[in-house]
Amino acid sequence: MIMKTLKLLFITLFAGFAFTSCSVIIDDVDETFYVNLEDVVTGYDLWYIDYNKTVGNGDVPFLSKAFTISFINGRVYANNNLVGLGSTGNGYGIQVGNYNTHKGFLEVNHSIDGYFDFDIIQISIDRIKLRDNYNGVTYFLEGYQKHLFDYDKVFYDNIEYFLQEYKVWEKSFTSSAGIVNEFDNENYLKFTPENLTTFYSSQDKVGIAIANILWDYEGSYSVENYQGYDNLKHLTLNYGALGKEEFELTVVNDQKISLFHLSSGTTYEFRGRSYIQYMKDGISSEDVRIDGRKRTKISRETIVKT
Repeated sequence: MIMKTLKLLFITLFAGFAFTSCSVIIDDVDETFYVNLEDVVTGYDLWYIDYNKTVGNGDVPFLSKAFTISFINGRVYANNNLVGLGSTGNGYGIQVGNYNTHKGFLEVNHSIDGYFDFDIIQISIDRIKLRDNYNGVTYFLEGYQKHLFDYDKVFYDNIEYFLQEYKVWEKSFTSSAGIVNEFDNENYLKFTPENLTTFYSSQDKVGIAIANILWDYEGSYSVENYQGYDNLKHLTLNYGALGKEEFELTVVNDQKISLFHLSSGTTYEFRGRSYIQYMKDGISSEDVRIDGRKRTKISRETIVKT
């Protein structure tokens, strides 16, 4: 086994120290700061995985799928879905494995992906790195207590993944305000997990079975940030030769989105149908997936709201 950089404190100093003491590397410099590793990983209720800061070409599947991870009494919990974030598992998500820190580094035995071990690199009091030397990848985690965690921010920072968590989005409301336009006829939208750029739309009648929906158009879409707005996104659906439809996108709740059509002034609401649960042990359902979706680095343009 590759020797880990995290060593028990009693080895580097003297044998009288407790076995739970360990060395946590501070920002990859030679100077070390001695703490209790268990206290480090359990010091926050939730660790948000800032995937865009990930370094290295390797992959740890259970971290690539998760939005948050928690370490509680030897158990590992993860929020792999945005739907239910804040309520599933009392906010911690679902149990995905077990861990221990007894050897001076973090060992995780994931229920599907298997065994991993990590060096812990402490950047600040509430930020750490998980470095997997074997797979050649480092993940950046930000610590939060549940009552201070900004669940809305996670939704908007990862809005593309939220759009994928239902098989279809069905139009449930059209405002009386706004002028008649072509998008009035679009009743279904679908955003696929295979990539972050493809959408489908259908003009089929509202209320039909998902299996019977005929998708009239496949196109590309993009999401942009609005400068100065945390809880608002700009969504563009590209219908090719038919033109573009542009919206202000807001999340109403974890089953409903609101699209304000910029050119017509019409507001539409779409509700998610057939929620897809990513990796939930002990449940047998066609809407449960243990593979397929993986987070990738997202680069968005920031525009000025007019």
